[in-house]
Amino acid sequence: MDNVDNMKVLIADQINQKGIEELEEVAEVVARTDITPKELVKDIKDFDAIVVRSRTKVTREVIEAAPLLKIIARAGVGVDNVDVEAATERGVMVVNAPESTSVTVAEHTMGLVLAMSRKIALADKSVKEGKWEKSRFMGMELNGKTLGIVGMGRIGSQVVIRAKAFGMDIMVYDPYITPEAAADLGVEVVDLETLLKNADVITIHVPLTPETKHLISLPQFKLMKENAIIVNCARGGIIKESDLYEALSSGEIAGAALDVYETEPPKENPLLELDNIVLTPHIAASTSEAQRDAAIIVAREIKKVFQGDSPKNVINMPVMDPETFRLIKPFFGLAEKLGKFLIQTAKGNITELDITYCGELAEVQKNDILTRMILQEILNPILTEPINMVNAPGVAKNRGIMVTEAKRCDSRGYKDLINIKMKADGNEVIVEGVFDKEPKIVKINSYQVDVETEGTMVIVRYKDIPGIIGSIGTKLGEHEINIAKMQVGRQTPGGEAVMVLKVDQKVSKDVEDAVKSLDNVHDAVAVNL
Repeated sequence: MDNVDNMKVLIADQINQKGIEELEEVAEVVARTDITPKELVKDIKDFDAIVVRSRTKVTREVIEAAPLLKIIARAGVGVDNVDVEAATERGVMVVNAPESTSVTVAEHTMGLVLAMSRKIALADKSVKEGKWEKSRFMGMELNGKTLGIVGMGRIGSQVVIRAKAFGMDIMVYDPYITPEAAADLGVEVVDLETLLKNADVITIHVPLTPETKHLISLPQFKLMKENAIIVNCARGGIIKESDLYEALSSGEIAGAALDVYETEPPKENPLLELDNIVLTPHIAASTSEAQRDAAIIVAREIKKVFQGDSPKNVINMPVMDPETFRLIKPFFGLAEKLGKFLIQTAKGNITELDITYCGELAEVQKNDILTRMILQEILNPILTEPINMVNAPGVAKNRGIMVTEAKRCDSRGYKDLINIKMKADGNEVIVEGVFDKEPKIVKINSYQVDVETEGTMVIVRYKDIPGIIGSIGTKLGEHEINIAKMQVGRQTPGGEAVMVLKVDQKVSKDVEDAVKSLDNVHDAVAVNL
C-alpha cells in the first residue's frame, strides 16, 4: 500500500462534514461538489478515491482516466451512477453505505402506511381547503392486521420491529431468509401468493433486478384483499404502475403509497390523478441522520483501504452479513500468508488451486473473500498490474489458473482449517493452515508441522539418514544464517523427510542452491512471510 500521507480523495458531491473530517485524518481531501463530467475525466488522474452521491456519474471513461484510483464510494445505497463493471475490470473497489438508511427508510415506510390507513394526506388537504369532512376519512386500525413484507433485508427487518409495536401480525416473502432468522424476528415465512392473499398491508423491500421487475402487476393485484394497501419505498419498476392505476381505479385494492417510480419525476403519470394514493418524491432515505451516517460509513471504508485493511461494504466483491464477517475476519491474515507461501514454493506457472474449508469454516456460507485474498497474494508478486480482491478471480482465470472451492467437516481436530492443493508446471504442494490465536501452518505436503507464519523459513526435503541434518545446519552456518527453530517430519525411517527451519536472516537463491547441492538433499526453498 502506498504511503497513506500521500493519498488524495475527491469529494464530488455534497456530503456531511463528519465524513470529511474522518477522511482528513488519513488523506488530503479536495471538495469539488460542482465538478463537471468533462473536468472529472481530466482531473481524476490525481486521486486515489472519489466520494459521490447521486449527481456525479462515475463512468467507464472516468475510471479509465484514473490510474491511481483504488476505491469509489457512494454515500448512499444505490450505485446506478457508477459503472461497476468497468471498476471491477480495473481492480477498483466500489463501496456504498447500505446500513445508513435502514432505520430512515423503515420509518418512512411506516409513515406512508399510517398516511394511507388513516387517510392523513387527504384529510390535511381537506382541512386546508376549509372543509370539515369527518365521515369521509374513516380509517383502518393497524392493530391486529396482517403486514406482508416482500424482502427481509436490513430495511424489512427494521419495518418488522416497528410494525410489531403497532400490534400487527407479520408475514414475510423472501426465498433467502433462513428459518433461524425468521424465528429470531418472530415472523411467518410464506410464498408470495399466500402473502398477497392474506395481507392487509404490503410493503416492498427488494432490489430492482430482472427477477423483481414488475414483480407486482395485475395478476398479483387480483390476489389481494379489496381493503389492501401496498407501499413501495424500494425501487421504481418493482410495481407495474399501469396495472397499479387500474387496480386503484377499479377498487381492486384500497390504496397505495409510493416513494419511487418507474420514471422519476413521475410527470404526466395517471397515478397523480387519484385520491387513494400517497406519493412522495424519493425521500425515504433523506434525513440528516442518514446522510451523516452514510458519509461516515464510506469515509471509514476508504480509510480501511488506505490503511491496508478490508472494507465491509464492497459491492463488486462478495457481500456478507456482519455475523459472517465477524466469523471469518480472523482468517484474513491466514489466507494472505498461505497465498504468500504458495507463490514462493511454486516451480513454474501455477495451473490449479484446490481450496478446501474445513471445520466450522465449512459451515460459513460465503468463504469467497478468503479465496480472493489467497489469489491476491499469489498473483501480486508475478504481475505488474495491481491485483486486489476485486479483480483477482478474473485475473487468475485469464492466466489459466483453475480455482475450485470445497467444504468438508473433517478438520483433523482443529476448530477450523484451510487446505490448499497447488499444481504448478514443475511441482505440486499441499499446505494446511489454522488460526489458533495466530496464523499457523500445520501441514506441508504429507508432513505434519507447526510453523508460525512470520519471518523467513527454509523448507528442505531430504533422505532420512544419519548426519544429514547436521550437514544442512553447517551449510547454513557457513553462509551466516542463524537457525532460530527447527522441525522435522518423516513418514518412515530412512525414507524422505522434511525439515522446516525458522531462520533469522533472509535466505538468498545462492544459499538455497548451496543447500540443494548437498548429498541426499532433494530440494530446498526459502519462504519469506
